[in-house]
Amino acid sequence: MFKLITNSLRKRAKVILILLPIILVSDQLWAKSSKLLILGDSLSAGYGLTQAQSWVSLLQDAWQKSDITVVNAAISGETTDGALARLPRLLTQHTPSHIYVELGGNDGLQGHSVTKMRDNLRQIVKLSQESGATVILQEMQIPTNYGRRYTELFTKAYGTVARERDVTLLPFFLAEIALNDELMQSDGIHPNAKAQPMIAKSMQAALGPLIN
Repeated sequence: MFKLITNSLRKRAKVILILLPIILVSDQLWAKSSKLLILGDSLSAGYGLTQAQSWVSLLQDAWQKSDITVVNAAISGETTDGALARLPRLLTQHTPSHIYVELGGNDGLQGHSVTKMRDNLRQIVKLSQESGATVILQEMQIPTNYGRRYTELFTKAYGTVARERDVTLLPFFLAEIALNDELMQSDGIHPNAKAQPMIAKSMQAALGPLIN
């Protein structure tokens, strides 16, 4: 009887030893598949707000009990040039599985070449995909006083990159908010604290299904 019990325990121990690495690898893959990197500018960095007020911080709070980790790498004033230069280090440091790219607004406001901006966005998406991450591209818009031709070329650049690199393109997330003075800061460019929960809610609805 003792031998039978001992043999049974040994068999169970072998099964556990075999399954343990599989379980650990599965956990690691699941953890990796749940990390979202925000690569953006002041609209995602929370310009003019406290960190806790920003929509990214509110999104982190909403997903606190989920399996989605949010890493905010947005910087106020960021351009596609700057983000492209920072990207390799961010990919190595955070190994995200999903990247939300919210860039180009500053390129447009500074009158940068649309062709250069588009090429930068294309390269950002390409490098992210090569790292194994799924990219979600945010369409951006700029004020119409930059001229019809420039603003049209600017907006079309996002659709072009999304089609070429086969990534999800989200419609401009401030389309309605930007038209409401009560939801904007005095500069007319950045949403105020009142608008942040609205943005967080819409982004949770848009990004959640794409990540899960």
